[in-house]
Amino acid sequence: MKSLRLRPTTVVLIMLCAMYFITYLDRVNVSTAAVGFGKEFNLTKTEIGLVFSAFAYPYLVFQIIGGWVSDRFGAKRTLVVCGIIWAGATVLTGLVGGFVSLIIARLLLGLGEGATFPAATAAMSRWVPKDQRGFAQGITHAFARLGNALAPAAMVAVMAAYGWRESFYVCAGISFVWVMLWMLVFTEQPKDHPRISRQELDVLPPPKPKSNIALPWGRLFKRMAPVTIVYFCYGWTLWLLLSWVPMYFMNMGLDLKNTAIFSSLVFFGGVVGDTLGGIVSDRIYKRTGDLNRARSRMVAICLTCTLAALVPLMFTHDMYVSLGCLAVAFFFSEMTIGPMWAIPMDIAPDHCGTASGMMNTGSAMAAIISPVAAGLLIDKFANWQLPFMVSIGLLAIGVVLSFWMKPQKRFEYGQPAAAAVEATGSAVVSK
Repeated sequence: MKSLRLRPTTVVLIMLCAMYFITYLDRVNVSTAAVGFGKEFNLTKTEIGLVFSAFAYPYLVFQIIGGWVSDRFGAKRTLVVCGIIWAGATVLTGLVGGFVSLIIARLLLGLGEGATFPAATAAMSRWVPKDQRGFAQGITHAFARLGNALAPAAMVAVMAAYGWRESFYVCAGISFVWVMLWMLVFTEQPKDHPRISRQELDVLPPPKPKSNIALPWGRLFKRMAPVTIVYFCYGWTLWLLLSWVPMYFMNMGLDLKNTAIFSSLVFFGGVVGDTLGGIVSDRIYKRTGDLNRARSRMVAICLTCTLAALVPLMFTHDMYVSLGCLAVAFFFSEMTIGPMWAIPMDIAPDHCGTASGMMNTGSAMAAIISPVAAGLLIDKFANWQLPFMVSIGLLAIGVVLSFWMKPQKRFEYGQPAAAAVEATGSAVVSK
């Protein structure tokens, strides 16, 4: 029986996969539930878009703050606090009485989920070998997309049996269970885990001594800017699909059940893309030792394929062609995730929580703008193709800027703070 026990590194990765799954289940269940609360509260498409995007405002703010907090206080405490907040927000979503309380509940959800991915990246930097980072980021995000894929069908099943409010209570219960398990199984440093083996420790990054180098925030912002903009271009399409795909298919004449099936099929494309993208990125890196080829060039190719898959939507109203195009587009866009989330660990390994938070502000900004912009375009022009046209343009920009990310160029911190003070003092004395 001893041989059947999972290694601690595997358990940590499984727990992070579960967290990504749950956070996206809690995040996108509102898209399916909108069929229920939109009718109950008599909301317009623009108002529904505002509900979709409300969580992204605090989510954006807490990307960098949460990344810094996880670097400063550790991923364990950060994710426990975050989990309690996002689970509570999910409960409150089921208790809402109208548009304003919906917005408040979604804002609280964004507050809770804001630091989760940067904190998870900080944990991975200690618990995952360097040559497996693309896979780790890919597989965890694959579980996020699995949450996307299962959310429509799961929410429809609960809504049909009980109601749209109860679907949020179920999601909240799952979240609280994860928090308790995380408290039990995770240690901040692998060496402190009671079951860690010497064999596992030997392949993990060595523990880093406490740095006395002051983080140059301005220069790190500048270094991460191309990565952040590329992630915004990706995020625009992501949040368009996550928010509006169920209602897109319903607009084509499908009932609630078939809408859930079609939406899930689109999102399953992302599950495969996330997993495969991380594997391919790591294999390219192992074979060539070229981070630029394994990260930047792969992102450029995948965004180009995403763009190409969306183009036919401009010329067809066939729901099966649309299904195929959206699934292929989601597959290729998600293939960028493994390399993209590995880039902050490549560029700034000592502050990868902060760096990944900076990058994810791009997607968070897209989460604010994209759903509302789509709702406004649909309300004003009654044309579901216009939002995809905007996505095509932004993806083209992302392709170009991906060549400026330069993951092979590690961020230089400069002089340690203490050394800088000593050098200044010496200069004064010499004068």
